[in-house]
Amino acid sequence: MKYVSFLKATNFVHNLLINRIPEGSTVIDGTMGNGYDTLFLHEQVGEEGVVYAFDIQKLALERTKEMLIENNIAIDSNRIRLIHDGHENIGQYVKEPISVAMFNLGYLPNGDKEIITQNSTTIQALSAALSLLQARGIISIVIYYGHIGGLEEKQRLMDYVNNLNSSEYTVMQCSYLNKEKNPPIIVLIEKNK
Repeated sequence: MKYVSFLKATNFVHNLLINRIPEGSTVIDGTMGNGYDTLFLHEQVGEEGVVYAFDIQKLALERTKEMLIENNIAIDSNRIRLIHDGHENIGQYVKEPISVAMFNLGYLPNGDKEIITQNSTTIQALSAALSLLQARGIISIVIYYGHIGGLEEKQRLMDYVNNLNSSEYTVMQCSYLNKEKNPPIIVLIEKNK
């Protein structure tokens, strides 16, 4: 069996969310990337749930389709909607309440490192996801910021979440203490009851 660290940022988030996604719910992968979160979300929502996955890069859609096919998942169903558009346009596609939204900020791994998430569109996307989030729903954000523009996005995003109304949302930050070179930061937002 292949060892996968529980403390790898994306694995950590998956383990936190695994029991928080009700079967049949609607969820969002705001940054499709290579499809790992899309696949994870699909496995959690079951036969009646819907996954909306967004990315501006055609390569991300292709890689995600490949991953889903490798896992014998029909990509032509309405249960997984791969959307070639920016996550700032979530509100144009998703109308129903969501239980979870996931974002991994930065650039597409093994892709064009010049194409990065931007603080303005990320905050728009987060605002849209928050407006759809049902009570006890969670948004996860993994902030990768060791690239040009990453520090600015991280700071703007942290300012935004620090100012969320504490009576409406609980915001938690998880970070690595002994890693060098801008280790990822995990932000979790739960909508209060």
